[in-house]
Amino acid sequence: MLKLHGNALSTNLKLGNHSLLTVTRTNCSDKARGSYAYLMNGQTPDSGYGCYLDFSGRLNNFSSIDGYLNLPVEMDYLEEGDIISVESSGHTNVVFRRNSPHNTILLTERCNHYCLMCSQPPKDVDDSWLMNEAMKLLDLIPKETGNIGFSGGEPTLYGDDFISLIKKAKLSLPNTAIDVLTNGRRFSDPKFAKAYADINHPDCLLGIPIYSDDPVRHNYVVQADGAFDETVKGILNLKKYGQKVEIRIVIHKQTIGRLVETCEFIARNLLFVDHVALMGLEMMGFTRANLDSLWIDPLEYKDILSRAVKVLNAYGIRTSVYNHQLCLVNPDVLPNYVKSISDWKNEFVDECEPCLRKSECGGFFSSSKIHRYSDNITPFTSLSHAK
Repeated sequence: MLKLHGNALSTNLKLGNHSLLTVTRTNCSDKARGSYAYLMNGQTPDSGYGCYLDFSGRLNNFSSIDGYLNLPVEMDYLEEGDIISVESSGHTNVVFRRNSPHNTILLTERCNHYCLMCSQPPKDVDDSWLMNEAMKLLDLIPKETGNIGFSGGEPTLYGDDFISLIKKAKLSLPNTAIDVLTNGRRFSDPKFAKAYADINHPDCLLGIPIYSDDPVRHNYVVQADGAFDETVKGILNLKKYGQKVEIRIVIHKQTIGRLVETCEFIARNLLFVDHVALMGLEMMGFTRANLDSLWIDPLEYKDILSRAVKVLNAYGIRTSVYNHQLCLVNPDVLPNYVKSISDWKNEFVDECEPCLRKSECGGFFSSSKIHRYSDNITPFTSLSHAK
C-alpha cells in the first residue's frame, strides 16, 4: 500500500493552499522553477523552485533552505513527472503518478446517495476547490497518459462545471481515456444528457451502479428514494445519444440474493451497455459500520457469481469480475476475471505467501487485511493445483 498523503515538516514554505507542483530531479529554466517540486539528491540545489522535497531521515542538513519540505519516508517513491498538491501548512497529497495506470481524481465528497457500502462517505461541505484543482491538473498531466478517472461523491452535482471539466479533458488530453464514477441520476434530465453527449469525447466511460432489478432493493442500498428510476432513465438517455456506459454491481449480502435476476434485467432491458463490472466489497467508509449486514464470504456465492457471469456472457455483454481472489472463484469465471484493485491499495495476506498464482491474482484491498476477508483463502501450491 502506498501512502498518498502526509504532513511534512517545512521551512519558509511560500505557497498558497492546494498549489500543484510537478516533481522533478533535473534543473529547469528560472522562469519555470516555481511550478516544480525539486527532489533533493544530496547536492545544493538552485534557488527558485516551488519547494524542495526531502524524506524523513535523509538530507536533513538542507533543512535551512527556503521551501524545504520533509515528507514521510513512505512517500519516497515520488519520481520525475509525478504531481503533488501542497498546502501552506506543508500537508501534501499525491494527485498524479506518471507511471501508474491507476490515477483517479476526486472531484467532490458531496453526494445525493448514502450507500450502505460507500467507501468515500459523503460530506455536506463546499469542496469546490477540488473541481478547481482538477481543472488546473488537466494542464499538467502528460499528453501521453493512457487513462485517468474522475470520482466523488457525485461529480455531476457540479452541473455545468462537470460538463466544462469533460470538455477540458477532451481538449487538454485528446488521447487519454476517461472513466467517470457517477450514480447516473443527473442524466435523467434529457438536457443534461444532451449537453454531455455534445462534448463528443472519443473515449469517456461512465460507470453507473445498479444494485438490484428490484427498485425497492436498489433504493435501499443507495439510501435514496426514486434513485432506481432516475438511474435507469439516465442510462437510457445516455445510450440514446450513443455514450459509453458501464454498469457496476457491488456484491454483498444486500445484492447477492438477486444478482442473477439483476443480470437478467440488464440483459433484457439494457443490452446496449458497453460493460458490466461485478465487484467485490471494499472495507472502507460505511462498509465498516455496516459490515454485519453486508459481509458475505465470496466462497458462499461463487456459484451465484458463475450463474450471473454466464447470463451476461450468453447475451454478448462484455463483463468483468473485479476485486476478487483467484482461489475464491470458479474456473468458468476466469475468462472474465480482472486484476482491478488500484496499485496503491493492493496487498496480499499471509495465507497467500506460498501461492504459485499470485501474479495472476487480484489480491486484496489493504482495508480487507485490517477488517475482514475470507476464511477460505486456499493458495495454489502445486503445479497441478495451479492450472
